Amino acid sequence: MMAAMPSYLLLIVEEPGQRASRTEAEGQAVFGRMVAWSQALQQRGVLRAVESLQSGGTRVQVRGGEARLLDGPFAEAKELVGGFFLVDVPDEAAAVALARDCPAAAWATIEVRATGPCYT
Repeated sequence: MMAAMPSYLLLIVEEPGQRASRTEAEGQAVFGRMVAWSQALQQRGVLRAVESLQSGGTRVQVRGGEARLLDGPFAEAKELVGGFFLVDVPDEAAAVALARDCPAAAWATIEVRATGPCYT
């Protein structure tokens, strides 16, 4: 039986307010580049999932049985995760190579993380 190919998460880490600083035309151009790149990954058969994330959200902590919720946007955040690509590639070097080719690497940081079971 052949082993499954490992998965890597490519997180797009952006500066807050960066998207708002673009004109509508610039935003559409950036979006078009990202869509074309994700389609190329899909055609290569390595793309498992891709999503853009909106700012805001809710942070949840439960301590001593009490839930603490904090609604975003999070003013203390120096960066925001703007989206992700989940890819299946042979190894970390291949995932890093994809991250280098990602159009967002020109304006954001691409964090490459291997996925795996929680118990290791």
